[in-house]
Amino acid sequence: MEIWGRTTSSNVQKVLWCCSELNLSYQRRDAGGEFDGNHTPEYLAMNPNGLVPTIRDGDLVIWESNTIMRYLASRYGGAALYPQALGPRSEVDRWLDWQLSTLAPAIFPVFWGLIRTPAGERDNAAIAVATIRLTEVWQLLDHELSRRDYAAGDQLTLADIALGSSIHRWFALPIERPNLTPLKAWHDRIAVRPGFREHIAKPLV
Repeated sequence: MEIWGRTTSSNVQKVLWCCSELNLSYQRRDAGGEFDGNHTPEYLAMNPNGLVPTIRDGDLVIWESNTIMRYLASRYGGAALYPQALGPRSEVDRWLDWQLSTLAPAIFPVFWGLIRTPAGERDNAAIAVATIRLTEVWQLLDHELSRRDYAAGDQLTLADIALGSSIHRWFALPIERPNLTPLKAWHDRIAVRPGFREHIAKPLV
């Protein structure tokens, strides 16, 4: 299996952590960001979005990180990560969708404004407003985690993997945060996983 994508991309990190949980071997090729390579005709023939990650497993090419994780868990014995029963699976799918539709748009302006934007060019007022919105989003998950240990139930699933890079960034960002005890406890539970330590717990760049 081949994986295209830089290790500083949160979407690539998700896939790499998923591979770790499934004990999958792969060859990773740097692409995107400072490595470029994701707008060549060859790459766009695989992934017309020109984004990372993209994987090739045999003759099959897949892009979109959450779709990749669903495929890997379904293909390689990851029923614990992505249950086959429709009810439990819907719990995982809900958080995978929530990560894309709600969390990612909320964390992007804060992360980009504070980490990827030079200090002299930051819109601090906009960052402050975005931080309030991001806090509200995390409070929703904090409330849900007051009733269970993991996002979709009582064990680690793809839902936690999808949310993992964002929760790492949340606690690493130079911002004031409310004391969200269930959220912090969940972060501490997933942070001990070898795949989290290797692929998620990185300096913010």
